[in-house]
Amino acid sequence: MIPSHRGQASATTMGLLAILLWGSLFAIARSIIEQIGMLWSMAAANLIAGALGLGIAAAKPGGIGAVGRLPRAYLGGCGLLFVVYNAALFVAIQLATDHAQVVEVGLINYLWPALTVALAVPILGQRARLTLLPGLAIALAGIYIGMTTGKDVSLATIRTNMLANPLPYLLALVAAASWALYSNLARRWAGDTETGGAPAFLLATGVVLAGAACAFEPFPVDGWTVRGAAELIYLAIFPTMLAYVLWDFGIRKGNVLVVSSASLFAPFISTLITCLYLGVPMGARLWAACGLVIVGAVTCRYSIVERSG
Repeated sequence: MIPSHRGQASATTMGLLAILLWGSLFAIARSIIEQIGMLWSMAAANLIAGALGLGIAAAKPGGIGAVGRLPRAYLGGCGLLFVVYNAALFVAIQLATDHAQVVEVGLINYLWPALTVALAVPILGQRARLTLLPGLAIALAGIYIGMTTGKDVSLATIRTNMLANPLPYLLALVAAASWALYSNLARRWAGDTETGGAPAFLLATGVVLAGAACAFEPFPVDGWTVRGAAELIYLAIFPTMLAYVLWDFGIRKGNVLVVSSASLFAPFISTLITCLYLGVPMGARLWAACGLVIVGAVTCRYSIVERSG
């Protein structure tokens, strides 16, 4: 079923709201991790978000059963990519050595808008212009500069960073690739469905993280504070439950290229909030890196020719 223009516009707007809500994810997640611990706090946020989302779904026509009737490829493939994305992202944030590296990890993660547009060519059958590869190169240059913020930009400095603590960067790259795949495959496998699987995916992510927490991290009996609890509730409701549900709906039912192109400005929003909340100086090099990522991603967006129908 082809959505009406009004329905598609509404879905597109929901995808845009998700981008705004995600702006505070890195700052709040890092703050909670430092108080409570990574695995338990992120498991709690995803379990709360998933339970709330499924509770809302149960109140709608068709109830939770509608989720179970979604295409198996979407539930299995996109569900796995969803869990991999969140696990890789949160572990990358946890392993960052300082607040500045959290910002750098965020920049790498925000390579996903450019990858989403690029992968629309093989997955959704869009046509690409020759400017696609230069656009990806510009975005990668922004990532390169962001990883060497505050230092002389050279192959030697990036090699030093990678050798000293390479895992956060690699995990952030895995997260970016996973979310770009998820965004395109959700459209391909479930674009004609009214119900999304984001609440179930959030619950599955919470279960996986809770299992890892039981195995590797002691329960934080003394780490809970009023601020930590408030941040956890905020994280569960806004940049987790609402953002993921809105994005899933927007990417399935809205204009996928408009939503993904709007996400190109997410690095500016996220970097600004993260720097302000965590007290990281906003140097010219950091903004230049962020700008290159956006310019590269915008170039990728306008290198795609959307097929009619």
